[in-house]
Amino acid sequence: MAYEFQSIDPVVEAHALACFIPPPAIDPVVPLVPVIEAPAVATEDTTATAWARMWHEVWSAVQTLVSAAVYATLIVTFGVQVARVDGLSMAPTLEDHDRLIVNKLVYELGEPRPGDIVMLYYPINPEKMFVKRVIAKEGDTVRIVDGRVYVNDIPLHDDYVPAEFRSHDDYGPQVVQQGYYFVMGDHRNNSSDSRHWGPVPKKYIVGKVKVRWWPLQDAKIF
Repeated sequence: MAYEFQSIDPVVEAHALACFIPPPAIDPVVPLVPVIEAPAVATEDTTATAWARMWHEVWSAVQTLVSAAVYATLIVTFGVQVARVDGLSMAPTLEDHDRLIVNKLVYELGEPRPGDIVMLYYPINPEKMFVKRVIAKEGDTVRIVDGRVYVNDIPLHDDYVPAEFRSHDDYGPQVVQQGYYFVMGDHRNNSSDSRHWGPVPKKYIVGKVKVRWWPLQDAKIF
């Protein structure tokens, strides 16, 4: 028995094959999260809080600056004072442009003593200030012979004065009157001091030099 095979119509064949093509994959559905808008009141509250915080910080900074200025004024007026050396009359102990801290309270509680380095008003022109060393106090007798200083006839221990800075002048003897102090510069041949304008009243002595803080490499406590 003979079988006859017939070819499938190309169009029909293509259609038949298409029937077996699997459908395209469907993307999974992603659930949408609803977006809830913040009410306008919340934004205004946030802005108001930010401004309040900023003004609080500004006011705190102003209070800090005012407090610092008040404290600085009190310290300068009643406690300590920063000063600068102009000139070489106290060399080599103090050099030109050295920066100093002067204790203004120390002589409110006590008296200047020989050897103290002090800041004082220039007796001839109180608008100026000098830095000198106390040599003798009230009641002491000062005498200078060829530059050598004697206090109550005892040679002054002034090893802080180099030989090349010593003078060769004569002075006195003179008794320092009550409430006054005899002062001199350490640079004896380059200093205007009590040898020229006499002893200084205590009220003209501003305070005691306690610290040289500049230059830093030469910082020193006196």
